Amino acid sequence: MDISNVESVLSRFSLENRATEETDDGDDLGRDVFLQLLTTQLQNQNPLEPQENSEFVAQLAQFSQLESLGELNNNFTDFSSSFLSNQALAASSLVGTSVTVPSNTALLAPGGVVSGQVQLPASSNDVNIDIFDSAGSFVDRIPLGTQAAGELVFRWDGSFAEVNGELIDWQSSRSNIDSGEYRITVTADINGSTTQLDTGLSANVNSVTVGGNGELTLNLAGIGAYSINDVIQFNEQ
Repeated sequence: MDISNVESVLSRFSLENRATEETDDGDDLGRDVFLQLLTTQLQNQNPLEPQENSEFVAQLAQFSQLESLGELNNNFTDFSSSFLSNQALAASSLVGTSVTVPSNTALLAPGGVVSGQVQLPASSNDVNIDIFDSAGSFVDRIPLGTQAAGELVFRWDGSFAEVNGELIDWQSSRSNIDSGEYRITVTADINGSTTQLDTGLSANVNSVTVGGNGELTLNLAGIGAYSINDVIQFNEQ
């Protein structure tokens, strides 16, 4: 048997086949076949032109390299499984917590509070929070007055509002605000132009989905599914 024939057979052993095809005693099927081929090669070599030792060593080195790659692949698979398990454990701890995500929609729960934040790019003497119900009808406007550039953190429960920890001197135009979903926009007069700011609103995590790639998707009350990478802030309870 010519050495090239053995090498051509060896070249057909893919890493995937050797990683999944195993014998009962745990040895890879590729190892058994390789040893059979090598034995056959030794038995059928030309006694007048025996195989060079270097050629046998090259074949063994080639197979050893393939076997090492197979073990590396198995180790990586084990690592991936462990990683997904850890992700699932982390996901379970997020259920019931509150997070802030980029959104204009929030759920006002009975007795609850909606909190949010915006970044004001420049100081403004006219900042307002406008609130609309789920049907898009205007509900109320909360005037924040003059605000300096930077982060504005606000809270609203239907009857009171505060920004950066200070109560807003404002009387709601509605005597009663029902719980439910609301759309909230924040506008500011910047250099004489009314600008709508990007809003981040709080929501409770109802459940978490772990994707096949380990990515966590948060299913948030009132606003739907968000990737964990979209979370702006994990809120204190």
